[in-house]
Amino acid sequence: MVNLRLGSIAPDFKAETSAGDIEFHKWAGDDWVMLFSHPTSTLAVCTTELGGLAKRHEEFKQRGVKLLGLSANDVASHHEWIKDVDEISGSSLSFPIIGDKERKVATTYDMLDALDASNVDALGLPLTVRSVFIIDPKKVIRLIISYPASTGRNVDELLRVIDSLQVSAKYKVATPVDWVPGQDVIVANSVKKEEADQLFPGYKSVKPYLRYTADPSKK
Repeated sequence: MVNLRLGSIAPDFKAETSAGDIEFHKWAGDDWVMLFSHPTSTLAVCTTELGGLAKRHEEFKQRGVKLLGLSANDVASHHEWIKDVDEISGSSLSFPIIGDKERKVATTYDMLDALDASNVDALGLPLTVRSVFIIDPKKVIRLIISYPASTGRNVDELLRVIDSLQVSAKYKVATPVDWVPGQDVIVANSVKKEEADQLFPGYKSVKPYLRYTADPSKK
């Protein structure tokens, strides 16, 4: 198992998915990727999450983000599960879901549940937690979040952190607490005053280390 951290290169892998076989790096291409895991198919929380993501898939596409799901069972079960997801949520799920019954990808990305004794399959093998990896076009891991099996993720928050990562990647800024696109951002601490004056004329300096400027992505 690779010891993955923010800034690590996302490990490449080959996998069977609900949309056909993929080689991860080749499939990702020059796009951002959100790789996320579910414990297993046909679970209640997982079904609601997949439906929520499928209904808002276009919002991820608009940001240049590909979605790639994973659960610790086979692809055949995914096809049946997708039918349930679409029926229940009114969605049309089209992003691929990895069949990882042998836990190869889950082990590589440290997605397996080490604490919850109830989050296991019929053989007693651990299932995955609700991991999220945001990976940039250079295959660098930019964000890692892990939720327990009992807690469904928030799609608005996933989109928000992607917006934050993308604006910070393009401009020399960071985003403050509760930030959403269009609100003021923070001039990065690495930017000296002379450069800040050029890049962000009219910025507001609250403290030498806290300087606000308008969201540059909205200009």
